[in-house]
Amino acid sequence: MTHPPSFEIPARPSRTYDRAGRLSYEGTVLFRLEPTETDGLDLRELLDDVLEGGPYRHGDFHDLPMVVYLVRDEETSDVFRVSIRDGALQLHVLPATESAGLRRFFERLTDVSDRELHVERWIDGAGDSA
Repeated sequence: MTHPPSFEIPARPSRTYDRAGRLSYEGTVLFRLEPTETDGLDLRELLDDVLEGGPYRHGDFHDLPMVVYLVRDEETSDVFRVSIRDGALQLHVLPATESAGLRRFFERLTDVSDRELHVERWIDGAGDSA
């Protein structure tokens, strides 16, 4: 039996603002959730099913060339970004994101889908299995 991923967050990005007040983040922590079987799978549809099933408040960034949502889990109060890129869902850790919200999102994904998801954690470009 495989163990569920821990979604441990060993480092956090920090918010910075430039002189014009524009927000950016220093440091990257993300969890890449890649289905091991992709036949007939629509990641956008899977993501939308999980977000619409709640308990999420979310909004997308309409002017980007890829799917990106800012998500708040109303049960855990965690906020994180979710994107779809290169055949995987990516959970982007924000400064106050906790593991519980990411773990619950993963659990809801696996409840909705019959696909196994391989999880890899990326910290400033260095990946490892979570």
